[in-house]
Amino acid sequence: MQQRSLRTLWGTTLVAAACALSACGGSDNDGSPLELTILHINDHHSNLAEKQSSLRLDAGTGSREAVSVSAAGFARVAQAMQELGAQSENVLKLHAGDAITGTLYFNRAGAEGEADAALMNTVCFDAFTLGNHEFDKGDSGLKGFLDLLQQGNCNTQVLSANVNFGANSALHSSRAPGAVKRSVVVQRGGQSIGLIGLTIADKTKISSSPDQDTLFTDEAAAVQREIDALHEQGVNKIIVQSHIGYGYDQQVIAKVSGVDVVVGGDSHSLLGPDTLSQYNVGSPAGVYPTRLLDKDGNPVCLVQAWEYSQVVGELKVQFDGDGKVTSCEGTPHVLIGDDFRVGNAAATAAQREAILADVASSGFLRVTGQHAQAAATLKPFSEKVKVFEETQVAVVETEICSRRVPGGVGSADYSRSSVSCNALGEVSARGGDIQQLVAQAYLEVTRRDYGGADISLQSGGGAREPLVPGIVSAATLMKILPFGNMLYKQELTGAEVQGMIEDGLDAVFRTGGSTGPYPYTGGLRFNVNASQPKGSRASGFEVHNPSSGAWEPLDANRRYTLAVLSYNASGGDGYNTLRDLPDDRVLDVGVLDVEVFFNYINTMPKDAATGLPVIGKLDAQWYSTKSFQAVSAN
Repeated sequence: MQQRSLRTLWGTTLVAAACALSACGGSDNDGSPLELTILHINDHHSNLAEKQSSLRLDAGTGSREAVSVSAAGFARVAQAMQELGAQSENVLKLHAGDAITGTLYFNRAGAEGEADAALMNTVCFDAFTLGNHEFDKGDSGLKGFLDLLQQGNCNTQVLSANVNFGANSALHSSRAPGAVKRSVVVQRGGQSIGLIGLTIADKTKISSSPDQDTLFTDEAAAVQREIDALHEQGVNKIIVQSHIGYGYDQQVIAKVSGVDVVVGGDSHSLLGPDTLSQYNVGSPAGVYPTRLLDKDGNPVCLVQAWEYSQVVGELKVQFDGDGKVTSCEGTPHVLIGDDFRVGNAAATAAQREAILADVASSGFLRVTGQHAQAAATLKPFSEKVKVFEETQVAVVETEICSRRVPGGVGSADYSRSSVSCNALGEVSARGGDIQQLVAQAYLEVTRRDYGGADISLQSGGGAREPLVPGIVSAATLMKILPFGNMLYKQELTGAEVQGMIEDGLDAVFRTGGSTGPYPYTGGLRFNVNASQPKGSRASGFEVHNPSSGAWEPLDANRRYTLAVLSYNASGGDGYNTLRDLPDDRVLDVGVLDVEVFFNYINTMPKDAATGLPVIGKLDAQWYSTKSFQAVSAN
């Protein structure tokens, strides 16, 4: 249904609701209308520290230009929640899931999830729903995180209506009674409000690590059951904290009766006006709030607050005396600091005045300081991350060469490799060792920890540094993957796999191409003839069968699961085949690229003297470029 016609229906429904109120009266509560303010976040994924953001703002010239500024961070989330909450009565603070995993703050700054729990407790959320990544470390790992969350004085309610913990789970009701509830009832303005949690079912079971006997039921059926139970208790205002994704939320809303508001997560959807893209914030997936109708034609307000501690959503909902929604309006507050820089210099007084005027006129950019308690809470965790970065983590015995593109003397990337690496000849024949090692890491860790994969992809330019012999620190390994991309899984046919490889090769060998996109793959190998046109540069595709240990021909009609970084999955480096895949064949695993690499390194044999993992070159059979023929000389 188009948004315009949906708004018309919404308006008609609200008029009908008002008429029903004046004619009928009656209520499950006290019959009074209520304005409720919902402040919410989702999918912060252990993004606790601030970052630098590049916006396009008017610095006084009358046109937009790049302006850098500090942004995001959980201390800003806490401050925005405090300030916005003080401006309204009847406030709810909600988190729609995926608090943990994604940065080093999750597991390198103390106990797993300790930093996230501590920062969440500076906000004191009323309720938190379980996302799929809350199960990445199994039910026991989730129990540990929830215990940390309860150490403060906040009493944050943890919700999921469709998870059934197995008999052996650390979170089974016999061991952890009340740790996770299907729903709760809270009071605001003397009226009862039902909060229901919802967790994405199939994705959690397939790509996270819940205990084997922990099950997830159908989302629509679970939420309807809980709505009905709350209605039986006389609760007539229902908010669902839903970690199932923006598109799926819309499908579920159309199937159920009695939901008033859905505060969503999982799909990392930026909602708001189209001008978000003009300011270089991002491309909105829909309006904030998105107004929908439930199964019975009653109005429902749907919101989501993007990702990574960058947005605090503020939704104001008006309920009539019968608990029906009569209006909902709101703002996705994009959190920024005020240390503006234009070019390489701090903004002048005149530029700053113009920038602040533009920020105010945007309607969504919000200059927000850092909450003092939250900043102080974060500091020791940040120090632990810094200590980890300096920690010795591996031994390198032989140089792990870097080369984006194969080729001999005079080829596009020949000079990037050291003299000793070039002297070996194998780098010219098959490309960089470090690029291939990273691709293999994505494949093996995804197979072990994230539901499996058949092949993987790493762009040659995405792995930035070689490894020279000696003991290396975590910071050294982080320089190899400095861009902070997240691991994705995508489903491709064999024909699309070939298209993916041809995309990468064309981005390198076409006129005006660059070396960065050259494809390195795990579990997939092929021949390259750079002289051929696009569509014919790669041949002899083979996929490794881990069960038999054999290399088998790529099947053009079979579906393959690809482990790949978010940058390439969204079309970065010219991988348009990946960009154009439908959403139902794309899954955000939600783990940081360098964390995957660390996990892979830790599986390597240990050095007898130091006890550290030894990083070595892969066996020749794992290199994706079986043979390489350079562009013919004219």
